[in-house]
Amino acid sequence: MKTKEFPISGPVLIFPTVHGDDRGFFLESFKASEYVSLGIPSLFSQDNHSKSNKNVLRGLHYQAPPMDQGKLVRVVKGSVLDVAVDIRKNSKTYGQHVAVILTEKNHEIFWVPSGFAHGFLVLEDNTEFLYKVTNEYSKESEGGILFNDPALGIDWGISTEACILSDKDKVLPLLKDFVSPFV
Repeated sequence: MKTKEFPISGPVLIFPTVHGDDRGFFLESFKASEYVSLGIPSLFSQDNHSKSNKNVLRGLHYQAPPMDQGKLVRVVKGSVLDVAVDIRKNSKTYGQHVAVILTEKNHEIFWVPSGFAHGFLVLEDNTEFLYKVTNEYSKESEGGILFNDPALGIDWGISTEACILSDKDKVLPLLKDFVSPFV
């Protein structure tokens, strides 16, 4: 298993070993002993699975402590542009982001630790996205930041008007109006 770390500490891109032949392929999508050595927890509380069409944008979301979530994400069908924004208020990289392309073909897995707002743009119809989270969903703890805030500088690759958003995601605050619950 190979990994890539980023100038922003915390997120990790994982390149699992894929064993393939004419029958298909096999990979270990989670192995506690290897992930713990990367700083990724071995215990997850909930698994989520979403299916979305092209140009659906979900995010940028987080859950506040004590229900904060680390997310281990991957695509099993289709592709996404996946983004993690540092919202740890004392971090030297506060407000900066990491973006990766996850596809069913590259099999990459992305660790988004607690203290990051997370979102993804779907690049193909019928994309299926899986993620393990370190805490169960809590409506009272959920929050977010507006995906197209110019202060974040995220290049989603399409116009804001082309993005398909939930009503909730359309009215999230800008970074300048956001009070981070993460120290």
